[in-house]
Amino acid sequence: MQGFDVTAILLNSQLAGMLADGFLVTLIIAAGSWLLAMSLGILVGRVGLISLCQVALLALGGWVALRLGYGTGLPFLLVLLLTGLIIGVIGVIIGLPALRVGGLYFALITLMAAAAITLVLAVVNFPNGGHGFLGYSTSASGVAHLRRPRLAEGDTAYYRYATVVVVALFLLALAHLRSRVGRAWAAVRQSEPAALAAGISVTVHKLWAFALASFVTGVAGVLLAASGGGLTTQQFPVENSITLLAVVLIGGAYSLWGAVAAVVFMEILPALFQLWGVNNNLLLLIFGVGLLQALLTNPAGIVDQLPRDVRRLSGAVHARINRAVSNQAKP
Repeated sequence: MQGFDVTAILLNSQLAGMLADGFLVTLIIAAGSWLLAMSLGILVGRVGLISLCQVALLALGGWVALRLGYGTGLPFLLVLLLTGLIIGVIGVIIGLPALRVGGLYFALITLMAAAAITLVLAVVNFPNGGHGFLGYSTSASGVAHLRRPRLAEGDTAYYRYATVVVVALFLLALAHLRSRVGRAWAAVRQSEPAALAAGISVTVHKLWAFALASFVTGVAGVLLAASGGGLTTQQFPVENSITLLAVVLIGGAYSLWGAVAAVVFMEILPALFQLWGVNNNLLLLIFGVGLLQALLTNPAGIVDQLPRDVRRLSGAVHARINRAVSNQAKP
């Protein structure tokens, strides 16, 4: 009888632990991605604005968080709030001139803003503890990390912390949607002339939506900066903004829960495919089919269609079972 290979067992256990830790970091990143998808969903689904600069604002949020983290001794929660407010103001500054146009032109202006932010960050790089306003030092080694809060220094504790932040911002967005502001957003999305006739300030409410979406994106940048992997300028290409819009449309832009489906396409499925050794081309195929299906048959996305399909399937199965039972009961 062969004995146990202790070395192999230890290596396999260590490998399993590494995979578990890596997937936990993926879940932390997914929490920030959920906020990012939710912020774009607010703009697209609630106000009808197609913004292509949310990924750039995410990167900018990480930059501001790192600068505050290295340059000050502020606690993590205060850095979180200040970064969100700063990115919210920047979002309003970007949105104010862009609101003079609409539709495709608005999307193009925000895309150009994203390209400008990406180019500037590529030049100045992320702060890593250096001196001066930019806080970048070429002599520093490694990538920039944001110091985590004391009560959440480990990956597991930080994932719980990030989950609490995500839930708090989800409730904040939900409160907006169920308030007078949310009803005004719905009126603006349906018809701007009708909203103006009803006494709704279209510009103010659009800027309000842009500020809220930018605040949420800035907070997501803070969570990403402290996720453990660090930030590099290569993580935020401009084309990711288009990918983000696509996954939000697949998930469902008209519901906050559509961000969950968007995160599955953005973060969870790629991590699982890598863990299982599945070819990434299959993910591209699933992504393309999902986007075509959403655009052609169900603009409300997966979160709207999936419950209806489940109810139809359940009804069909139930009807077949009833027929089988009734046929057996016949003499």
